[in-house]
Amino acid sequence: MTRARPRVGHIQFLNCLPIYWGLVRSGTLLDVELTKDTPDRLNEALVAGALDIGPISAVEYLRHCDELLLLPDLAVGSDGPVLSVNLVATRPLGELTRVALGSTSRTSVLLARMWLAGAHGVRPEYFTCPPDLTTMLLEADAAVLIGDVALRANYEAPRRGLGLYDLGAAWRDWSGLPMVFAVWAVRRDYAAAHPDLVAAVHAAFVRSRDDALAHVDEIAQTAARWEVFDAATLATYFRTLDFSLGARQVAGLTEFAARAAAAGAVPKPVVPEFFAD
Repeated sequence: MTRARPRVGHIQFLNCLPIYWGLVRSGTLLDVELTKDTPDRLNEALVAGALDIGPISAVEYLRHCDELLLLPDLAVGSDGPVLSVNLVATRPLGELTRVALGSTSRTSVLLARMWLAGAHGVRPEYFTCPPDLTTMLLEADAAVLIGDVALRANYEAPRRGLGLYDLGAAWRDWSGLPMVFAVWAVRRDYAAAHPDLVAAVHAAFVRSRDDALAHVDEIAQTAARWEVFDAATLATYFRTLDFSLGARQVAGLTEFAARAAAAGAVPKPVVPEFFAD
C-alpha cells in the first residue's frame, strides 16, 4: 500500500519565506501535501486534524499541548526586536482606551494585552478586526499588527507621527528572554502512527532552514522583485528573525506559558514536550 503524503502547513507571510525557499531548493515539496495560509487558519487546521504537521501560534500550542508535540529546533521568534509584530499607537501607552487586535494573530495579541497590563498598568477595551492599520485606527487608539502589514508599519508609522512599539523587543525588556511567536508541531496521533514520516519532514525543514540562512541575500534579492520592500530591507528582516528553538528559546516559551496561565489565557503552565525520532 502507498502512504498518503504528510499534510503540512506553511505560513504565507514573509517571515517564513526563507524556509519555503529552502523547501523548494531541496525538492521537499514533492514529498508533502503543503497548505499555505494565514497563521490563524493554520492553527485551526492543525488542531482540527486537517493538517498532520505545521506551524502553530505559540499560545494555540499551549492551549492544545495535550494533542501536539513540538518539533525540535524550529520556531519563528526573536531575541529582541522582531520588526513584524508591532503595536502602533496614536497616543502614549498610559492614555490608551481602545485597542484593535489584528484578526490573523493569536500569540501577539495576547502578548500585547499582557505587556500593557503587566508592564504599563493599562487595561483598555479590546476588539478584533481585519489587519488594516488605517481602518483600525479609525476606531481605536492603537492597533496590534503582525506579518507583512506590521513590517510595513515600521515605515508608515513614523511618517504619520504614530508611536511604534516592537513587541519582540518589549517582551525581552520585560522578561529578559527571547520571544517565540510560532512553533512547528505534529499531532500526537500522527506521530505515533508515522514516526518515520515525521522524522523525515522535521529533518527536511531543518535542512531547508539552514540552507536558507546561508543564502539570505540571494533570497532577499529574489523576493524584492515581487514585494514592496527592497532587498536590503528584506535581508535585514530575515536576519532579525530567529528560526531556532534551543534552550534559551524554550525558556522564553515556558515563561510566556507561565504568564499566560497566570492571566487566565491558557488552562495551565506548560512544559514543552518534543517529538523524538
